[in-house]
Amino acid sequence: MLSFENAPPFAAPLRFFITAPLFALAAGLLLLADGPDLLVSRWAPGLLAATHLITIGFMLMVMLGALIQIMPVVAGVDLHNPLRVARWTHAGLTFGALLLAGGFLLGQPPLLSAAALILGLTIAGFLIIIGRELAKVPSTSPTIRGLKLALLGLAGAVGLGASLALAIAHGWAVPLVTLTDLHIGWALGAWAGVLLAAMAYVVVPMFQLTPGYPARPGWLFPGIMLGLMLAWTLAAILDAVLVIRIVQCLVVLLGMAFMIQTLRLQMKRRRARADATYRYWQLGLASTIFALLLLLTATLWPPLGELAGWSTFVGILLLVGGFMPFIVGMLYKIVPFLAWLHLQNHAKPGLPVPNMNKILPEVDMQRQLRIHAVALALLLAAAVQPDWLARPAGAVLALASGWLFYNLLLAALRYQKYLAEAEQQVAAA
Repeated sequence: MLSFENAPPFAAPLRFFITAPLFALAAGLLLLADGPDLLVSRWAPGLLAATHLITIGFMLMVMLGALIQIMPVVAGVDLHNPLRVARWTHAGLTFGALLLAGGFLLGQPPLLSAAALILGLTIAGFLIIIGRELAKVPSTSPTIRGLKLALLGLAGAVGLGASLALAIAHGWAVPLVTLTDLHIGWALGAWAGVLLAAMAYVVVPMFQLTPGYPARPGWLFPGIMLGLMLAWTLAAILDAVLVIRIVQCLVVLLGMAFMIQTLRLQMKRRRARADATYRYWQLGLASTIFALLLLLTATLWPPLGELAGWSTFVGILLLVGGFMPFIVGMLYKIVPFLAWLHLQNHAKPGLPVPNMNKILPEVDMQRQLRIHAVALALLLAAAVQPDWLARPAGAVLALASGWLFYNLLLAALRYQKYLAEAEQQVAAA
């Protein structure tokens, strides 16, 4: 049951949604500037900067904006002043992501330390406000339970990330590879993966007209994922290498189970026409399943993970091929839907409100989707042959991200135009 009357002002989530593509654009421009040097190693400064522009600047930016929107509607959480929460969260996330990317790229410890402080404080404040209110809400659905556990995953991911940034900045002696892999597990599994599942339980049946997710797997998935990440953390502390590999296999298999389940539901959808959201989710599901298969194979046969370009290839599959399409696909439904919803609330009864396709035309979304697919193909090829393809891949990624920004900005401007017209009609009446 969705309570749209509790929705925050459109400006609260919209600032996150419009800003996020600019960080992906910056990642593309960074690859265009650095070329093949960016892809030589998973530890290359440019690749670390570009990765965090995607994960924090794009993914986390959209996810926190979506939480500010969805918490009151799905869980009835009262944020009291959502615009104020959105303003300082957006500002902290923007400056923190830029400082972190700059610290990696320039090799400046003060920037890394400042980024760890700003991002840590911003996310801690966000978690305190959201978590305190969400704790009052009973877990009456898999979505609400998933949202609660996803916040714990976010705390673990940011805590590990801030610790790693400080360790690099100050030269602390830490097992860098082990902690980095654990940080990735918490960030993509316990945080992004659990949040994706929790939101998919609502938006996939609602916007893609599929059957609902089975209840029992929906209840179990977030708790099992969080439990596995806790086991991975304990194994890392005890340096139990075999246990870490077993847990990694289980995490991968659990992620694949959710992806395959979503794919099966989409095959039963009631909408015949394949819109941009459906195509984006198809791309995301195919890329993620392929990436998880590669991770599973490398976990069982470690020499695969030592091949040149392997980690970069899998990272591109997961981020640009997996999570970005999921997020863009949801943005292309959520932004025009929220614009339409708020226009409905402002319009006088009997006055026409433009449909969602007028706010964000399908043809614009489809064209941007094609460019993103080309960017993904070039990026995957560049991971194998960086000398020739790194810069073209960066240019096309920047183009796709800039086009996404343009589409969302036009949708916001159309909303403002229709809102002004509605207010004039009401005043005239």
